[in-house]
Amino acid sequence: MKLNQFKFLFVVIMLCLPALSYAQEPDAKSSVFEKDRTDLAVDKAIQFLISQQRDDGAILDKGIDTTMTALSLMAMASVGIQPGEATPSGKSMQRALEFVLRDDRVDDKGYFGSKDGSRMYGHGIITLMLTELLGMGTTAEQDQQIHDRCQKAIDVILSSQKEKKPTHFRGGWRYNPNSRDSDLSVSVWQVMALRSAKNDGLQVPASAIVDAVDYLKRSYASPLDRNGFPEKKASGFTYEPHHTNPSFTMTAAGLLSMQVCGEYDSPLVAGAADWLLEHPPKWKDRFASYGTYYYSQGMYQKGGEHSKVAQQLVQEMLLEKQDGNGSWLAENGSEKGHGTVYATSLAVLSLSVKYHYLPIYQK
Repeated sequence: MKLNQFKFLFVVIMLCLPALSYAQEPDAKSSVFEKDRTDLAVDKAIQFLISQQRDDGAILDKGIDTTMTALSLMAMASVGIQPGEATPSGKSMQRALEFVLRDDRVDDKGYFGSKDGSRMYGHGIITLMLTELLGMGTTAEQDQQIHDRCQKAIDVILSSQKEKKPTHFRGGWRYNPNSRDSDLSVSVWQVMALRSAKNDGLQVPASAIVDAVDYLKRSYASPLDRNGFPEKKASGFTYEPHHTNPSFTMTAAGLLSMQVCGEYDSPLVAGAADWLLEHPPKWKDRFASYGTYYYSQGMYQKGGEHSKVAQQLVQEMLLEKQDGNGSWLAENGSEKGHGTVYATSLAVLSLSVKYHYLPIYQK
């Protein structure tokens, strides 16, 4: 298995400097950093996720077991926990990873979305988690297993993108691998998985990224001129191409998608980031939990005032809504039914951008 230099350095640092993790065990005697309110909230949230682990290693309180376990693993990794640590959280993470890697969690083609009913949403999330943890297995054999699962999962994403579709849907993804249409909500997870896999040195053709960017441009609310510049300086992204009413969640998703595709200097990135300054997240809005995750990461990638404003806003909103047991539960009708593991994992991922542990968080 071959990791790129950045990923290898990341793993070495994580293995050699575990004391730098903000998410230490609750009984830790000392800390390199003085923990602030966010750090303490994240610690409490991680302990809640561990408390929801089943005997078979899955972490969930509702359904969709593989996907919810993958989200929990991402949350743990985002605050510096590793499956090889001889700590309660490290052991919990190892058991959760072993659950996701079970043969009965994936089909013969490498598709994760059918076993737990999560479809391409879950497939993208699980694939992203595995690509982010590649190189962090507890044994060489487990690392090889993660590598092999990743490449097959990426091949499913690439094959799905190549399905014959009307022109305006090309380059994107939807609910099933053979879907002939696309939406931005599903597509963002596949794009992030592709970017992470490319960082790992897995086989991701450049054409897949080019096609994804073309799809994203068609999902921008403001019309583009012949040079690719939007008519409106500040605008956002929509659920499907050629719509004209941007939403918070889709604009945050589009902003992040463009950036992970390398389009940091695109006028669409600048326009979306400015639009989000005018339309910040609100806790009771539809899909606020995963929209806030995209927003937190996308605005961090933008940097400067955008990053500063977003981090402060996200911290204030989420810390106010955390339950005494360390969990979150969405209050909007679109996500409340997904349960506390879902909302808590996404809250941790939103708050943990400042730690920069996950490679996907790197600019």
